[in-house]
Order: sequence, then C-alpha cells, then structure tokens
Amino acid sequence: MTLQQLKYIVAVAEKGTISDAAKALFISQPSLTNAVKELEAEMNVTIFTRTNKGVILTNEGSEFLAYARQVMEQVELLESRYLDRKETGARFSVSCQHYSFAVNAFVDVIEEFGGNRYDFTLRETQTNEIIEDVAKMRSEIGILYTSSQNENIIMKLVKKNDMEFTELFTARPHVFISSSHPLVDREIITLEDLENYPYLSFEQGEYNSFYFSEEILSTLDHDKNIKVRDRATLFNLVIGLNGYTVSSGIISEELNGHNIVARPLAVDEYMKIGTITLKDMPRSRYGKAYIEALKKYTVGIA
Repeated sequence: MTLQQLKYIVAVAEKGTISDAAKALFISQPSLTNAVKELEAEMNVTIFTRTNKGVILTNEGSEFLAYARQVMEQVELLESRYLDRKETGARFSVSCQHYSFAVNAFVDVIEEFGGNRYDFTLRETQTNEIIEDVAKMRSEIGILYTSSQNENIIMKLVKKNDMEFTELFTARPHVFISSSHPLVDREIITLEDLENYPYLSFEQGEYNSFYFSEEILSTLDHDKNIKVRDRATLFNLVIGLNGYTVSSGIISEELNGHNIVARPLAVDEYMKIGTITLKDMPRSRYGKAYIEALKKYTVGIA
C-alpha cells in the first residue's frame, strides 16, 4: 500500500466516478482503475461498488476511507512542517441549507486554519444535494432541518446512507421580512397576516417535494409564490416586494445588513436544525473546529 494509492482512493470517493477522479489526478482511467483494484486485493477489502452511474462506497470502504483520510492529513502536516517548500493547503467542505450561522462558523474555521494556502468549500445548496454530498464524501458535514412534516423521510435517507443527524438546536418558525414591511411592528405574525404578500422559497430542482423544502409549512397554499436559488436574491426580493420567507429566525446583521428582520410565526410547529455526518467517520481538525463554531453561534436558541 502506498500514499499514492490512498490519494487515489480519496479522489475517487470525492468525485464519485473513476473517470472524473482520473481527470482530476491527471492520470488515465485504466491506470486509476488498476491502482484501486490492486489496493483492494492487497488489503483484502472491497472499497467501491461499481454502478452504471459511477462508484459507491461499501460499508467497509467507508471505514477504510476514514483511515485513509487520517493518514493523508497527517502526511500533509508532516510535509508542511518539515519539507522546505510552500505550506500545504488545508481542505475542508460543508454543504448546508441557507443559514447565516453556518457561514459565520465557516469564517471562524478559515481564520483559525486558513494560513497562506487553503481549499475550503461552503455549498449553500438543495436539501437532496446536502445528503448526497455527505454520503459521497464531497462534504464532511451537512446542515439541514427536520420538522413534524419531513422528519420521517429525512431520517430514512440519513439512515439509508449510513449517516447520523446531530441536533444543534430546536427553533420556533419565524418569518423574515424587510425592516420597512407593513407587518414589522407586529410582535407575532399569523399566516392570515401574510396572505396578501409574496412567499419566497428556495427552489429544490427535481426534488421539489415538500419533504425537501427548506421552508417549513411548505404544504400550505400561497397565491403569490417566488422560487430562487441563492440567499442574496431571496433577501433582495423580500425587500423589494414586501415578500417574506419562513426560517429559523437566526439572522446575521453582519452578513445580511439591517434591512432584514425576523418575527415569530404563530404556528404550532418546530424546526430541529442539526448536522449530518457519516457514522463512525472521524472528524478532521477542521470538522471539529466547525462543529464547535456552530455551537457558539447557536447557543441559547430555542
């Protein structure tokens, strides 16, 4: 077994296909396939299951990859400390729904570990992609919510992909509106209050079922619906159209300015917001620091 082979395994797991990994590694596809097969034979382990769409980690492959990642991280630390060359770049990835606290925590990790070279990824993306990113190890950590409406489906997918959900906090649903909205002086807003205003939500692509919706109570009918893909666009429309969206109520003035405010929504529901990670997968130092930063930005929320 060589470090090169471990590097190949990590690349294949991240890319999801032999062909994409080969391109990223600048080697031929047959060479990469042979290297993987040789390692599997030598270690007497089946790391990947081949499918028409690519490769999928087996259960023992997930465990093997966890150790491989630890070895590669230690190698990078040794090289950056002792070799006379440029600092090795840190690598870390998170996939999440559109939460400002997730961004704040990500900033903290970069400030702590970034150094002069790093390759960090924060994907604010669709719910299904968050689950898929963590399952395929494109991201070490995912962040999403469950409620009484979607919990059964989300947790089935989490279990199916050999992942675990760890709750960060439970929040009451809030509406995000502009600071100049006609309802801004209300201490609590009802669904009836919102009937005449545009409802904004994040588009979920082919998985546009309410189970994957980022907004709680998505099964309700709205006369005025607008779907978007990114947070900046959503907030601009909230301000420009006196629209609203439904979320956890956590908002960062530092990131989003003073033009967006949160008000409690008068409904009997909850949002359990937490992280999803692969079971028995050791956290990297970046992952550990990110989890602690998340706790810092969400402590005391209820």
